[in-house]
Amino acid sequence: MQTEKPMVSVIIPCFNHGQYIDEAVNSVLSQTFQDFEIIIVNDGSTDKYTVNKLNSYNKPKCKIIHTVNKGLSTARNIGIKESSGKYLLPLDADDKIGVKYLEEAVKILEKDIEIGIVYCDVEFFGDKAGKWNLPDFSIDRILIMNMIICSALFRKCDYEKTKGYNPNMIYGWEDWDFWLSVIENGSGVYKLPDVHFFYRIKNNDSMLKDLSLSSERQKYSLKTIYLNHFDFYLNKMGNPIELYSKLNNVLSSKDYKIGRLIINPARKLKKIIENRRIL
Repeated sequence: MQTEKPMVSVIIPCFNHGQYIDEAVNSVLSQTFQDFEIIIVNDGSTDKYTVNKLNSYNKPKCKIIHTVNKGLSTARNIGIKESSGKYLLPLDADDKIGVKYLEEAVKILEKDIEIGIVYCDVEFFGDKAGKWNLPDFSIDRILIMNMIICSALFRKCDYEKTKGYNPNMIYGWEDWDFWLSVIENGSGVYKLPDVHFFYRIKNNDSMLKDLSLSSERQKYSLKTIYLNHFDFYLNKMGNPIELYSKLNNVLSSKDYKIGRLIINPARKLKKIIENRRIL
C-alpha cells in the first residue's frame, strides 16, 4: 500500500520523445518497489504525436506538467519542485530502468545516511547492445571525469542544499555538474554492482550535436563546471592554474576521444559510444 507521500519521485523530462515514453514509464511501473510517483515534464514538445500523447496520458501514478521549452536542466528542476518523494530519480524519456533498481537503491539510502547518491552499471539497447561498465566512484576521479549516470537516486534534502541542475550548462554535462554540487556538500556515493539502467542508442538521432567533436564546446563546459565549483576544486586539488590545465589536457587525451575518460551523462557523447567500443 502506497503511503500518502511517496518514498521516491521519478522525474521524466520529455521533449518530442512520445514514441518512447511508455517504455520509460512502464519500466518504473514494473518495479519491485512500488512506493513512488512519476512526474513527466513536457518540456515544450513540438512533435504533434508527443503533444497529443501527453495531453491525454493516463498511466497510473503519473502526473504531467506542461511547460514552454527551457531545456533539460530546467525541466528536471520543475519536476523536482513539484515532487513529494524523499528520494529522487531522474529518467530520460527514451531510457529504462531494471525492475529492482528502486528497491536496491532505496535499501542503500535507507541503511546509510552518509550515502547521498546511488548509481549502477549500464546496458545499451536500441541500435546498439552491450554492457557499459562504469568505474567505481572516487572524489579525485570525479573532479576530472564523470562516472555517475544521469539516472542515479539521490536525496531530495540534498538537492535542496544545492541550486539544482544548472541551466548554464548549455551544451550538456549538467548531470556531472549537479553531482559535484551534491558531493561538495558532503554526500557519499555508492555504486550498485549490477545493471539496473538501460541506455538507448539511436543511430539516427537528429538531436545529437556532436559535442564530442567540438573542442570549443568542451572547453566551455569544462570551464563552466570548474567555475561553478571553484572553491571545491581549489580545496581538493590546489593551484587553479595547474588544475585548469589538467582539465583542458583531458580534451586531447586518447582515452577521452574514445569515450573512456569522461562519460557524458547528458547524452551528448553518444556518437563516440556508437562508433567505438567502450572497454
